[in-house]
Amino acid sequence: MDEFKIEDYILSHIDSEPDLLKRMTREAHIKLLRPRMLSGNIQGRFLKILTSLLKPENILEIGTFTGYSALCLAEGAPENSKIVTIEIDDEMESFINKYLLQSEYGHKVDLRIGDALKLIPQYNNNYFDLIFIDANKRDFVAYYDIIFDKMKNGGIIIVDNTFWNGKVIDEEFKNDEQTKGVLQFNKHIQEDPRIEKVILPIRDGLTIIRKK
Repeated sequence: MDEFKIEDYILSHIDSEPDLLKRMTREAHIKLLRPRMLSGNIQGRFLKILTSLLKPENILEIGTFTGYSALCLAEGAPENSKIVTIEIDDEMESFINKYLLQSEYGHKVDLRIGDALKLIPQYNNNYFDLIFIDANKRDFVAYYDIIFDKMKNGGIIIVDNTFWNGKVIDEEFKNDEQTKGVLQFNKHIQEDPRIEKVILPIRDGLTIIRKK
């Protein structure tokens, strides 16, 4: 099965990418070093529908990059919701804010620049309804552990890149630091009795976790 043809088929049969996000994607490919880190329309529409269904009031995103996924989360979230998104790279701040200001959903997004592991402790326990993790793979376990008590019971955690380009099943990459981070995280949640979890084959692997 040709995965690229399957992706093209999916894209041609789902809701189209909003014009603002199309412009963001084009600019990312022109100006940024790793534009493929951007979520893209398949994952973006999934996040939008998920927030439409769950109606979370308080959302946390770890790893903003361009702000693409934050705007998709905001698009589906209720009007009174707040999306806190944390980006460690301060050079991305102007790029992100440019699109937040242009978006009709940008007012829901609270951009924080800094280290998530230092910023997250300021939030109260049982505060977030939904958390999306798409940041440094080496710190996946640390992110998970620090946000767990900040989640409401029944809350959802979404973690991106849990296939890590197939490296999780390739012995050649078992000592790569990023791959080790993903492997450790996958094992960590497999053994955690406090949650329900499933890995979906969306893009590079999307793990959905529900806190019991």
